[in-house]
Amino acid sequence: MLLITGLGNPGAQYARNRHNIGFMAVDEIHARHRFSPWSKKFQALISEGMIDGEKVLLFKPQTFMNLSGQAVGEAMRFFKLSASDLVVIYDELDLPPAKLRIKAGGSANGHNGIKSIDAHMQGLLGSRDYRRLRLGIGHPGAKELVHHYVLGDFAKADNEWLEVLFTALADNIAYLVKRDDNGLMNKVALALAGKTANQENKAAPTAKAAPKAQSHIRQARQHHTMAAKLPASGPMADMLAKLFGKKDS
Repeated sequence: MLLITGLGNPGAQYARNRHNIGFMAVDEIHARHRFSPWSKKFQALISEGMIDGEKVLLFKPQTFMNLSGQAVGEAMRFFKLSASDLVVIYDELDLPPAKLRIKAGGSANGHNGIKSIDAHMQGLLGSRDYRRLRLGIGHPGAKELVHHYVLGDFAKADNEWLEVLFTALADNIAYLVKRDDNGLMNKVALALAGKTANQENKAAPTAKAAPKAQSHIRQARQHHTMAAKLPASGPMADMLAKLFGKKDS
């Protein structure tokens, strides 16, 4: 069994926060696969389903971010899971927007939700080597701006890459279940690269077709037509003859 945990803060006022990208990702997985309705258990919202023949629990702690480990630890103890059975999805400041990275273990890198889970996992299993699926949100540029930034909402312009990211992640979640992390990262990267290419093609100005060169036959016909229209006699003919140096025969 795999416990896929998305991190975030409960409540409508936090729903669009950058800090809640883990909740958003898990919600998309829930929407695209056959999972049970959300129910409250282990201080969290939990849903059960099957992916690629394996039982999967989707998990959204409702303890607020800083206490995420309480809910995760309670579920891990109840189901008697090991560190390898846990995947945590969360926001990463040090990755550019739309980038996805997966690794087992590592540092919390200042993320309070991960700090809380690390503490509970260390006490429960003596190991923090669960898989961490980090979703890039970018960095505001200065440490003092981080708190406001992560608790701020995504901009409307972010919706395009968020939609592609969540769709690609949910559609290829079987790679995560099969422990093929590189396969999942490649699929998501390709989906995002395709979106970028389409945007560039739409933005590129359409080149105007160069005028077609006239054939020698067409040029000759036009010259003949013009020549045929010139007067053969009269004042105009005399003037043209003087202009082009034509001599009387």
